[in-house]
Order: sequence, then structure tokens, then C-alpha cells
Amino acid sequence: MRHRLIVPSAAAACLLLAIPASAADATPGAPGAGDSYYPNSGNGGYDVSHYDLRLNYQPKTDKLDGTATLIATTTQALSRFNLDFALDVKEVLVNGKKAAHTTSGSHELEITPPATLEKGKQISVVVRYSGTPSQVKIDGYTAWNRTPDGAVVAQEPDSAPWWFPSNDHPTDKATYDVSVNVPDDVQAISNGVLASKSSKLGWTRWNWRSTKPQASYLTTLAVGKFDITTDTTASGLPVLNAYSKDLGDNGPSARASIERSAEVIDWGSTVFGPYPFNAVGGYVPNVKTGYALETQTRPFYSPSGFANGANVPLVVHELAHQWFGDSVSVKNWRDIWVNEGFATYAQWLWSEKEGEGTAQELADYVYNSVPADNPFWSVKPGDPGADKQFDRAVYNRGAMTLQVLRNAVGDKTFFEILKQWPTEKKFGNASVQDFVAFSEKVSGKKLGSLFDTWLFTASKPTTPPSPGVKAGKPAKKSFTAPAQPKSWKKIQEAQAAHRH
Repeated sequence: MRHRLIVPSAAAACLLLAIPASAADATPGAPGAGDSYYPNSGNGGYDVSHYDLRLNYQPKTDKLDGTATLIATTTQALSRFNLDFALDVKEVLVNGKKAAHTTSGSHELEITPPATLEKGKQISVVVRYSGTPSQVKIDGYTAWNRTPDGAVVAQEPDSAPWWFPSNDHPTDKATYDVSVNVPDDVQAISNGVLASKSSKLGWTRWNWRSTKPQASYLTTLAVGKFDITTDTTASGLPVLNAYSKDLGDNGPSARASIERSAEVIDWGSTVFGPYPFNAVGGYVPNVKTGYALETQTRPFYSPSGFANGANVPLVVHELAHQWFGDSVSVKNWRDIWVNEGFATYAQWLWSEKEGEGTAQELADYVYNSVPADNPFWSVKPGDPGADKQFDRAVYNRGAMTLQVLRNAVGDKTFFEILKQWPTEKKFGNASVQDFVAFSEKVSGKKLGSLFDTWLFTASKPTTPPSPGVKAGKPAKKSFTAPAQPKSWKKIQEAQAAHRH
């Protein structure tokens, strides 16, 4: 006969008190970071501080084997949490103990630890995995590109799920150790400083280290046959560039551009403040893609970006992103203007420095060369929508906004804003609204109307971006389009090469 146990109320209270509050309150972490454009990107419930990636890659088969160790801190009591990942997972350990895991959707790895995780505690997560990245598609595409001698992964807004598990959103930055074992006849290129390399049994392990906070999509890997050059900036930062040995006619122009990286960084440091990272460089693999990307400390460039000769404005754009986009990253992908508007304006400032057209001339040229009924003006750079995130309006209308700001506050204040912004927000995240508030604080002026007109109005502003004319007010006289600045063609090529 089964008897029901009746526990006195006082004893019941004692039993309840014996259960840790964190265990009672533990819930699954959110499967997304809450981004308005990409709600499934990132995850909730924890912050990653460091990734250690130990990889083996065979170019002939495109087979990748890896062990990723994540050091994170819980932001809530967790019964379960997610990582963004798309390869086959063999085993997961949480705090050294085997954890249950399953997958959902196209790239959600759901992990259930053997015991609930308390809020505010540091945890370690080990994921052992393998797969063929080029065969994996998320939302119909792959960020992993095979090359004749290897592979490269560099894409925005997502690239990590094809090669390592992560909290894949710019709001969760971390430091990285990336160790890649490849056959002796190829090299492995990644972010930061090459800490060491060693060879045995026909394989070479390349150990890369990034010691400053880095977003997951800005973490890159390239395997192939490269010519590697080294240099230093004026301040002594190490510069490492890598060029595929099979770039054909584009090779010399790529070198003529990227070998000026140290010069560009030295110039940028005088305009935007101290360079935020501990390494500089770029790499050009033998890929057929048509874009470039500001992968942290070591931008990725497609060979096609140099098809018409040297393209230093492209290098300026990607290296300006080290301040605007990499060090100061978006809070939400709708804030893409705080990346692209500033990198484009850096190109305009470089043109001004080189005597090939001032930023004002470039702003006036864009304004007058695009008719009011052109779809260009219907894109709002401050919130362009996911489908227009890399539209040329985000770049060019975005840069015009900064020229209008420059005219409104004066050169002295404007360049204080341009230098103080990446210093105050260093290694953090920011929104368009944050920059508006920052500009108002530094200048002491109300600037909401200016930014509303140039960033959030789906029509051509009635006033050109000229000095002495308030944005949004009718011009007092007709405006004649200036001649095309000398640098404009190269700037357009650079923007076309950067858009994804």
C-alpha cells in the first residue's frame, strides 16, 4: 500500500530554504541578443571574455576539426544556454563536466549543463567539433570560401558559426587565442600578433593572439600560400601583411596599396586619436569575392578591389574602421552608420590631405549629382533596414552628415568630437543616438534637427551640405554642381569593394 508523505509546514519551509535560490530561479538563456535586424544573432544569459580556438584544417578536403574553450560569466541563473554554431558537435563540457547538447534551427547549439549555473559566476565551456564548413549554409549562404590552396572566412554580419561556437553579436566582445594546425606548404593567417609557430610531422601550427576586445564577426581565418611582409608603424606597432601567391595582375596594385597601411595608421592616429590595438596589417587571398572587410587588426581584401590599379582609399576605409566599427562597435545592427559613415568620411579626409578634393567638395558633389527622385535618398542611414544595411546611401549620405556637422560646429569642435568619440567609447558599443548626444555635449549645441534631416528623413534634404547654410532650410540661391573631385572614382571603387 502506497502512503502519501505529509510534511509539516515548518519542515517544508526548511526544505525550500535548502534549495539554492539560483537553482529555483534558473531559466534558459535567450536564443538571441535582441537585435532588431537579426533577432537570432547572439544569445542571452552570459558574457564571453575569452575564446581559445585550437584547430586542425586540411585544405585538400576542407575538413576542419576544432576544440573551442570559452571563458564566460553568467548574467542570470541558467538552466540552459545557447551558442551560435553550425558544424557537427562531438562533445560539450561545462566547468569540466559533460553537458547535454542538441541543435535547433540552422545554427543554434543548445547546451544543458549537468547542474544549474548561478548568476554572476565565471564558467568554462569546451566544445569539440568537426565538419566541412563550405558545405554548411545558413539562410541560404556560406561565409566560408574555398580557394585553390585553402580557405578564407570573412563576412558581415555573420562569419563565426562556420568555424567556431560563439555568442555571435557585436555587443559581446572577447579576447582571442587562435591556434591553427595546417600542412607545411600553406600558412594560416588570423587576427592580432603571431605569438609563435612550430612544425612537426609535415604540419605547422600558427598561434595568433588578440588581446583587446573583438567582435566575433571581426575574427578571421585564411589558409593558403602567402607571401608575408612585416613592418612597423611610427609608434612601433607590428605590421604584418599577407598576399596570395596567385593574384595575377592584381598582385602589384594590391601591394602598392596595402603596403601603405603603416602610413595610413600613423595619419589616422593624428585625426582619430591613438590606434586602439596592438597590431596592424591586411591580407589578400585568391578569392573571387568582390568585397573587403575590416577584420580586426588585419582587414580582408578581395583581389578585385585592386583590378583598376592601386586603391589606397579602400585601405583607408578598412583601417578607419579599426576606430569606427571595431573598437567602437554597433549596439544594434541598425546603428551601422556609426561604422560606415565614419569610415567613408575618413576617405574624404584622406582625399583632402592628398590634395585630390576636399571633404566639402566631395559632399557637394554627391549632393548635386544625385537627383531628388533617386532611390538613394529614400534610404535612411540612421536606420536603413537589414536589406539596405550596406546601401551606398549609408556610406555617402552618411559621410555628408558628418560634413554638415563639421560646418555646424566648426573645425576645432568637429575634430575634437572625431578624436574624443573613439576614446570615450573605446572597446565598447554605441548607437546613432549615443553619437548625437555626444556631439551635443562636446559642441554645446542642439543638433537633433540636423541629424533627423540627414540620417532619418527618406528624402533629399532641401539644403546642400555647404558651410553657412543651416540643414533643413531652403537655400538662398541656386547651387551649381562642382567638378568631380580627383579622388571620387577611387572612393567609389573603394565603397563598391567594401559593400557585402
